[in-house]
Amino acid sequence: MMNFLLDDDKIEKQYQHILRQLRTVMNGATAEAMEKKGLKYKVNMGASIVSLKRMASEYEPNHLLALKLWNKKWRETMILATMLEEPDKATEEQLDFWVKSFETLEIAEQAVMNLLPKSRYAFVKALEWCRGKKYLVKCTGLMLMGRLAFIDKSALDEMFEPFFEVIAPLAKDSELHDVYFRSFGQLGRRSKLLNEWAIQFCEQLKLDESEAAKTLANELIEELSSPWVQEMLGNKE
Repeated sequence: MMNFLLDDDKIEKQYQHILRQLRTVMNGATAEAMEKKGLKYKVNMGASIVSLKRMASEYEPNHLLALKLWNKKWRETMILATMLEEPDKATEEQLDFWVKSFETLEIAEQAVMNLLPKSRYAFVKALEWCRGKKYLVKCTGLMLMGRLAFIDKSALDEMFEPFFEVIAPLAKDSELHDVYFRSFGQLGRRSKLLNEWAIQFCEQLKLDESEAAKTLANELIEELSSPWVQEMLGNKE
């Protein structure tokens, strides 16, 4: 259960001001185009990510403000919530609730870019979400794995080893192909050691009965063993 927070007049004023600000960056044509592509929201103003980042920069990150924005359930308020949350105050239960309520890949991507890797639960939850049942939960787990591999320079390579067991079954799901390829690619390009582990993993994946897994494995081997990746890894040593 999430912690109960008393409301705050200052935060409520900021929240109401943000709702008014959003009307100045709305773009009906963009919102309509997104809906045609299947991105459906309770309310979508079509605001660009650039304009939302600019808006977020005007406010100090605040846990209560982020919760209020998320609970509004508009596209823009949910994205702003991921930008304005205080990572150290986001609880494990809250992150689970948010991730399990994702309705579009866009919101999942924004959460992975803006918030989830900064949480102290990032590695644990990435592993857990990769085992999830819902498509977007699994996507979030995979994307978070890749994002951590890309940005968390302090993490030991061995911290990523558990992912090789957890994500093996996901390779069979053709709907996850693109997210899997991008995220696993980040993992395999992190270091020479992880590159070797990743290629070994893919060689085993090629033996799977699933055609989706075999296709993915072959594409990843081609990518991770390519001259440009090997040269890049050699320069890191």
